[in-house]
Amino acid sequence: MIFKEKNIYETDELVSQYCDFQYGEDYFGVMNFALACAKRAIDYTKETPQKRALDLGCATGRASFELARTYKHVDGVDYSQAFIDAAAELQENGCIGYAQNGEGELKNHKVIDREGYAFRDSCTNVEFFQGDACNLAAQFKEYDLIMATNLIDRLYEPRLFLENIHERINEKGYLILTSPYTWREEYTAKKFWIGGYADENGKEISTLEGLRGILERHFELVATEDIPFVIRETSRKFQHTISQMSVWKVLKVIPT
Repeated sequence: MIFKEKNIYETDELVSQYCDFQYGEDYFGVMNFALACAKRAIDYTKETPQKRALDLGCATGRASFELARTYKHVDGVDYSQAFIDAAAELQENGCIGYAQNGEGELKNHKVIDREGYAFRDSCTNVEFFQGDACNLAAQFKEYDLIMATNLIDRLYEPRLFLENIHERINEKGYLILTSPYTWREEYTAKKFWIGGYADENGKEISTLEGLRGILERHFELVATEDIPFVIRETSRKFQHTISQMSVWKVLKVIPT
């Protein structure tokens, strides 16, 4: 997840929660979200070269590692340095520990061991970076796939990201977005929302409509589908959310 100023994802508790979200067990029969997104992205892009991918909002790195099982090189970028440090530790040391919330002050101590995952042999294909999706460094370019998971409704100005992202994708490459569209002013000032509001005429604007208005100059909308996910907060409290995946294929790349 990416924020401009105050970043709640720098806390140890949130790093632990996302380690559990991305590497822990599945709950209530819902497939691991990072794994599900990576699998769908690989399938949607199977007719492209699948050489270079960018995983934006990579958190603790699971989807980056999964994409690297197919893609020759993957860059994982997140605004949270703490998330990036956790992903890099797992990559470099092969394991990472975290504290899973139980009841009240009780904690369950967990260890992620890379050897227990199918991506264990492809970790060297990934590089992790701290970065801002609304102001990406020039080095992040020439990708066959850019995947931004649960990101756009947490950006301080999502249009900055959306209007220029085509410049970083190869011709006929793909942009894949996921989001539950939970727009909140504490993350994104309302004037910058892509959807989830009524315009001056009272017409309700959905986020997908807003995305179309921005992206269709450079992309074709290929597909949408719902992908559920569950985040464990404590042993008896869980978040069950449905994210929409939208899949966009580049029509034409305008040189920068």
